[in-house]
Amino acid sequence: MDVVKLPGPDHPISVTGHGGRVQALFNGHLIADSDDVLMLKEASYKPVAYFPRRDVEMGYLASTKLDTYCPYKGHASYFTISKDGQIAENAVWSYESPHPAMEIIKDRVAFYPNVVELHAVGGAQAPDSAIQHTDSGSGASQGEHWAATAPNPPI
Repeated sequence: MDVVKLPGPDHPISVTGHGGRVQALFNGHLIADSDDVLMLKEASYKPVAYFPRRDVEMGYLASTKLDTYCPYKGHASYFTISKDGQIAENAVWSYESPHPAMEIIKDRVAFYPNVVELHAVGGAQAPDSAIQHTDSGSGASQGEHWAATAPNPPI
């Protein structure tokens, strides 16, 4: 059974509107354009831009079997981008049925910044897109690990 956690002082999550129009480009091709982007800031991670599906060219995205779990947001499902012969596996994620505390990101998608270029249109500041998603599905963190502060226990 999945553990559900609520954001709080030990793991804060805030969601705010970006306040401008943001575009997402994949290899120079516009795949999302929205003035309704939400920025999710979780604990010490960099902000993540969530685009409403209605503003994303979903025809370039194909659902994959990858599923990861965040105790604060829920199960993430993934999409592969395919455009003009260029393919980026699991480059997009979405919380189809997020936990109630994160219902605001339902029907939205986020892009890995090493695959999709995000930029603001019309003078707004571009979202900070250098994020690390909390789980790649491999069961290991994508961030760098700190050195152990205690020796390994005896076997």
